[in-house]
Amino acid sequence: MSDEQQHDLELEFRRRIGEHLKFIYPDGLIESLTERLVNEMGMGRNLQAPSPHTNNWDEGNCVLITYGNTVKKEGEQPLHTLRSFLNAQLRDVVDSVHILPFFPFSSDDGFAVMDYLSVNPAIGDWEDIEAISKEYKLMSDLVINHMSSRSMWFDNFKKRLDPGKDYFVESDPDADYSAVVRPRNSPVLTEVETADGTRHVWSTFSADQVDLDFKNPEVLVEFVRIIRKYLNHGVTIFRMDAVPFLWKELGTSCIHLQQTHEIIKLLRTLIEHHSPNAIIICENNVPNRENLTYFGNANEAHVIYNFSLPPLLVHTLLSGDCRHLKTWMMSMPPAQNGTAYLNFIASHDGIGLRPLDGLLSDEERQQIVDKAQEFGGRVTFRRAREGYDKPYELNIALYDILKGTIADGEDEFGFARFICAHTIMLALEGIPAIYIQSLFGSRNDHNRVEHTGRARSINRHIWEAGQLEESLANEDSHHGKIFKELTRLIKIRRAQPAFHPNATQFTMHLGTEVFAFWRQSINRDQSIFCLSNVTNQERIINLADINLIGTDEWNDLISGDVYSDLGDQLCLKPYQSVWISNLPAK
Repeated sequence: MSDEQQHDLELEFRRRIGEHLKFIYPDGLIESLTERLVNEMGMGRNLQAPSPHTNNWDEGNCVLITYGNTVKKEGEQPLHTLRSFLNAQLRDVVDSVHILPFFPFSSDDGFAVMDYLSVNPAIGDWEDIEAISKEYKLMSDLVINHMSSRSMWFDNFKKRLDPGKDYFVESDPDADYSAVVRPRNSPVLTEVETADGTRHVWSTFSADQVDLDFKNPEVLVEFVRIIRKYLNHGVTIFRMDAVPFLWKELGTSCIHLQQTHEIIKLLRTLIEHHSPNAIIICENNVPNRENLTYFGNANEAHVIYNFSLPPLLVHTLLSGDCRHLKTWMMSMPPAQNGTAYLNFIASHDGIGLRPLDGLLSDEERQQIVDKAQEFGGRVTFRRAREGYDKPYELNIALYDILKGTIADGEDEFGFARFICAHTIMLALEGIPAIYIQSLFGSRNDHNRVEHTGRARSINRHIWEAGQLEESLANEDSHHGKIFKELTRLIKIRRAQPAFHPNATQFTMHLGTEVFAFWRQSINRDQSIFCLSNVTNQERIINLADINLIGTDEWNDLISGDVYSDLGDQLCLKPYQSVWISNLPAK
C-alpha cells in the first residue's frame, strides 16, 4: 500500500469512527473521542483495510464450547489440562475453541466478571490462553452488558471514586418499568448504599451483575482497551454476551435500541481495521426476527447464534413432526457473504424458549416444558410484560431431553435420537458449534445442581481427566460410543465443500416425518441431500422423489452405501440420517 493509499485509509477510518460516535453521543466531543479510541487500539501506520463481504470461515470450521475447567487433573492448571485434552482427542475434529469466561468472577460461572484484564488464577494465566490461541482459533466472551458487584469498578462506584463512579446505570425506583423486556423474574433495580447515600442500579440479570452505562463514553473507552488486550493475547473471535440489553432509555423496551446496534458497528470497525480476520459474534437469546437484525447490512455482527434451532429441533424429535422446523428454515434468509449463522443445539446455558415466539403455539411449547421436567430437568422463568412469569429456559442435559417422545415417554431410541439431532445441526447452513458436554453425551448432573444451587449447573459437569479419557477409550461405554460417532460425523462434515457455511441450501418436502434439505457447494461441484427420519418408526423414501441426477454416482457419506438404482427405495430406520452426495467421502 502506497503512502497516499495509507493516508486515505486513515482518513476514511477516522471518518467512519466519527459517524458512529455522532449517532451514539450526539452532544459529545467527537474528534477527541475518535482519537482516544484509535490510540487505545494502537492503530497508526499499522492500520489494515478489511475486505467487505469476505467469509473468514469455510466448511472446515467447527467450534468447541467449553469452560476452562471442564476437564481437570490434580496438580495441573485446568487450562493446561484443556490444551492437552484438545491436542490428544480433538486435534482433527475442531479448529476453534470457545473458552467461556476465563476471568476472575463472583457468580454465574464466569458471567459476573470482576476483572476483564486478568485470567482467573484458579484455572491458569495469559500464557495458557496464548498457547491455546496459537493452535486453535480462540473465542472469548466480551461480557459487555454488566459487571460483578464485587469488581473494583463497582467498589469505586459505591465509594464515589474514579474509575467507576459513573460507570453503572442508575435509575429512579419510582419510574415506570412496565415496557422493559425482562430475561429474568428478579427485580430490575438493586438498592445499593454509597458514600452519597442510597442509589438504585440497573441489574438485568441479577443483583450481582450490575449493568454498565454506555451513555458514559469512558465506559466505551474502557472496553476498547479491553478488546485490544484480548487481540494481543490471541483472541480472534469476540462473543458479545447479552448485547441486546446494552442501552437503556426509560419508556422503551430497553432492548435492541439503535444505540446498541451502533456500538456493535463501531466495535466491528475498530476490530476489523486492527485484525481483518477477527470476527464478532452476537449472543442474542431473543425471537428469531429480532435476532436477524444484528447482521445489519453486513456491517454489524459477522455471525449470530441460531437460537431458534435448539428448541425447534428438540420439539421436532420429541413430537416426530418436522413441520415447524421446515417452516422456520424456509423463512431464514441466506446469510450474505461476510455473515454466517452459528448453529448449536446445546450450550453452557439451558435451551432458550423465547426464540420460539411466533414459531410454536403455547400448547406445543408447554409440551416440551412438561417433558423436560419429566426427564429430570428444571425450568427457569422470566417476568413477562403482562406481569406474570413465563417459562424462559429449559435446564437439562441434551441427551436427557432427547431420551423419549411426547407421546410415549422414555424409550430405547435415546442414542439414535441424540445422534440424529447432531447430524441435522452439522449439515445446516452455518458454522457448527458443539458443547463439550454433548460431545460426551453427558447426563443430568443433579449433584452439581444441589452443590451450587443453580439450575444451569445440571449441564456443567466437571470431568476428571483420567476417568474421562478411560471412558472415551472404551467404545462400548455410553460416553465412548457417543464421542466416537460424533467425532466421526464432524470429520466427515469438515471435508465437504457443500457444507461451507455460505453454501446454497434449499428445504425439501418429503412429508412431516422426514426432515430434508439440499446443500450445494459454492462452485457447484458437490450436492448433498440431507435426510433425517425424525420418528421412532421406519420410513420409506423413493429415491426418485429426491431428484437425484442419473448421470452422477450417489453415495451416503455416513454409512458408505451406494445408490446405483435411482428407481429404488430408501429405508430410513428410526432417527437415521443420510448425507447423499455425488462426491465420495474423503
